[in-house]
Amino acid sequence: MLDLVEPFGALARGLILTAVAVLWTVLLVRLVGLRSFSKMTSFDFVTTVATGSLIAQAGTRSDWVSFFQALAAMAGVFLIQYALALARLRSDKVRRLLRNRPVLLMEDGDFLDEAMNSTRVSRSSVIGKLRAANVLDFSKVRAVVLETTGDISVLHGDDFDRRLIEEVERL
Repeated sequence: MLDLVEPFGALARGLILTAVAVLWTVLLVRLVGLRSFSKMTSFDFVTTVATGSLIAQAGTRSDWVSFFQALAAMAGVFLIQYALALARLRSDKVRRLLRNRPVLLMEDGDFLDEAMNSTRVSRSSVIGKLRAANVLDFSKVRAVVLETTGDISVLHGDDFDRRLIEEVERL
């Protein structure tokens, strides 16, 4: 005979443990700050991905030790990200070591093939971003930038303030 109580118990346990893990994450974000889930650096992105993975793990634990270990790992991820953010603020050396710089992929309507090759971004990907930004004419594209988050920004139009790309690396 099939035991129908156990599947419902497992369902309830999964829902409750996941809810606790999500609330724990909210508490950590309140303590560390909203920057925890920003995408300013690759470390911020890693924090977001790791936290999601750890929430999923916490929700599937069948014993208290592994559940609390997942919660402790979440706190560890936030603590490391917080410490790295402080170190970046206080030390130019650490900032340079940890910082990714945005890369210019296109300038004044011309593709920068060397930059695209070194960042492994295809021409078709850039063209897709141009379409998404409603670019109608390559000559109106002032800059396409691969941001530190992996996003691609498209700057186009007649007026263009060069300060927007001062910190952008040209390969």
